[in-house]
Amino acid sequence: MTKEERNRLLQEKLTAMKEFDSGFTVGGSLVAAGTDEAGRGPLAGPVVAACVVLPEDFDVIGVDDSKKLSEKKREELFDKIQAKALAIGVGISDNITIDQINILQATKKAMKEAFLEAETRLKEKTGQRIDVLLADAVTLEELDVPQEAIIKGDAKSLSIAAASIIAKVTRDRIMLEYHRQYPWYGFDRNKGYGTKAHYQGIGAYGITPIHRKTFLKNL
Repeated sequence: MTKEERNRLLQEKLTAMKEFDSGFTVGGSLVAAGTDEAGRGPLAGPVVAACVVLPEDFDVIGVDDSKKLSEKKREELFDKIQAKALAIGVGISDNITIDQINILQATKKAMKEAFLEAETRLKEKTGQRIDVLLADAVTLEELDVPQEAIIKGDAKSLSIAAASIIAKVTRDRIMLEYHRQYPWYGFDRNKGYGTKAHYQGIGAYGITPIHRKTFLKNL
């Protein structure tokens, strides 16, 4: 595939994902936001959520489900989304919160925080509010805003995909910092997921203050 062909396909995907989101905004009169998370499955570290509001003229090609992108591409898109988004919010639930209220509720808590921050930033910038929240298969019961829980939303919705990139890169950077504190677990590579190196680190050095104890009951 030539570079031109690849760019054409990426442009078509961008158009399709923008059109998907516009289906929830009634001709542009409403403001949609997308939210997604990173880090529900790891044994260590936080779960991070992001909420993103994009402008109608958002033109960055390549935005997709963060899991489909290389680390280099995610970092590149992270900067572009930060530069062009109307508003971004980030919420974080640490391992202690995860152990206290379970990973699903901790994820929803982080998403709620991300939404509230994004809406605050949007109001400051434009005076508008978020009219509809698009989420990847999650409903946030505590938020009084119309919501759409979309299966595989990070592959369909541009704003959810953008949120998935913001959340993933933010969390990866957190785990790199933790790697400097706890270098025996391979956090720089596994980001807290249960790899062989991670389990070997636990076997040799025990658990750290950032491990999720409810995820390690069988050790």
